[in-house]
Amino acid sequence: MSTSTRAAFPKETDSGGRFVRQQSAFRDRVTAAGSSEYPAASGRYHLYVSLACPWAHRTIILRALKGLEDAIAMSIVDPIRDEKGWAFRETDDRTTGDPLHGWQYLSEAYTASDPSFDARVTVPVLWDTETGRIVNNESADIIEMLAAEFDEFAARPDLDLAPAALADEMAELNQRIYDTVNNGVYRAGFASSQEAYEEAVVPLFETLDDLDARLADRRFLLGDEQTLADWRLFTTLVRFDAVYVGHFKCNIRRIADYPNLSGYLRDLYQTPGVPETVDMDHIKRHYYVTHTQINPFAIVPVGPELDLDAPHGRG
Repeated sequence: MSTSTRAAFPKETDSGGRFVRQQSAFRDRVTAAGSSEYPAASGRYHLYVSLACPWAHRTIILRALKGLEDAIAMSIVDPIRDEKGWAFRETDDRTTGDPLHGWQYLSEAYTASDPSFDARVTVPVLWDTETGRIVNNESADIIEMLAAEFDEFAARPDLDLAPAALADEMAELNQRIYDTVNNGVYRAGFASSQEAYEEAVVPLFETLDDLDARLADRRFLLGDEQTLADWRLFTTLVRFDAVYVGHFKCNIRRIADYPNLSGYLRDLYQTPGVPETVDMDHIKRHYYVTHTQINPFAIVPVGPELDLDAPHGRG
């Protein structure tokens, strides 16, 4: 049996057992200046997200930080993804169903946008209610749009999370963090060979070590103020000890073992509006129940205990 047939996502696994993430299929942009087909507007766009998914979590945080709740409605899928993908099931007080169309699965948004789409359905999705199609399903694009293109409708238009003076440094740092941390945990967790796993897990911890050292003399990744780089990293860090250490075998060290990263994680978590975006029940049930190749009995661990409200000491 080949490594790809044993993989969680065979279409995204190479012959050496390496997880190779698919490219996002929809990459159009909403613009404040109206220079694209999708001008910024209040009430026109809709976010489809999962509270469990770190990529979708980024967009939920940006929507909250900028104060865009009244301008951009949001639907939350069930954290348990089955063979049909992300489902609109109202299974608890956080899941919403699909109020726009009454869809049962998010895949219906993809086929409505592109009937030939046959890849893995992912969150987040930024949906345009006027044209009836997906604008974008790439989280990095969506958070940039939420950060800058909807200021006319934002409660906090003054919040600048992508200062032009830091653009080059942020882009370089974001690329390393994406390659080795954000996607690195998945490359380790979905590896179907020992070699592929070690190729991912070693650089992951090299980067975490460097980030811990970087945060020794600065409050946030790029200085005294939060940027998009911090929130791109945060959604991986907040899941790390509860999920990635055990479920994805990223267990050389925990975030709790890093003096600076652990305080930094608590500092970001305690930002007003952010705790409400973190749902550890959705996070743990999604990973431990959905990935049956990794956890065939779907047992969800009780721990670990995480005190994200503890003092962070980084003021």
